[in-house]
Amino acid sequence: MTLPVIAIDGPAASGKGTLARRIAQVLGFAHLDTGRLYRAVGLAVLKRGEDPTDPAAAQRAVEALDLSLLEDPDLRSDTTGGAASKVAAIQTVRDALLDFQRNFAAHPPGGKGAVLDGRDIGTIICPDAAVKLFVTASPEIRAKRRFLELQAQGSTRTEEQVLTDIQTRDARDSGRAVAPLRQAGDATLLDTTHLDIETAVARALEIVRAGLGVT
Repeated sequence: MTLPVIAIDGPAASGKGTLARRIAQVLGFAHLDTGRLYRAVGLAVLKRGEDPTDPAAAQRAVEALDLSLLEDPDLRSDTTGGAASKVAAIQTVRDALLDFQRNFAAHPPGGKGAVLDGRDIGTIICPDAAVKLFVTASPEIRAKRRFLELQAQGSTRTEEQVLTDIQTRDARDSGRAVAPLRQAGDATLLDTTHLDIETAVARALEIVRAGLGVT
């Protein structure tokens, strides 16, 4: 029996991760934040003192990937996010992580279904997902969200610096030759610019339940 898969894509700080976690909790599905995999690879490269744009360095990191890095407190830093975006543009890295993600979707822990969020879930990883969402928001709103998150962690970065980082990452993620960030043709767009988290979750659940044919 094929288990239902929900694919949630979108740019940095769009709210896709929060929505994915909440949807998974409500439905009792397993959740995989695929961005954490790329962040772990990027962080591994940085910890080795190597260049995340170097395919050989990225390949070494992914081959020796320690999954304990998924819990590393540095995983959410902007520096790690930048490194993740760079290693994600390397084909061999994407190939190495592709099977892991697809296997999770096909055989999710708990055996009920899976929610995966990232940047190419609906287009590359799970093109046959039962429901696809593309979550977005204006760069300014996303920068404010990320700024407040970083501020709570003690970061001294300004909101303007965070906005520049997000705009740079958007351009890199959308313009890369390998699995660029884009909305799947059969994905439903959810713009969270003017939505608080509870409203966004409610709307996302409406879309998902309609797509799955459940109430």
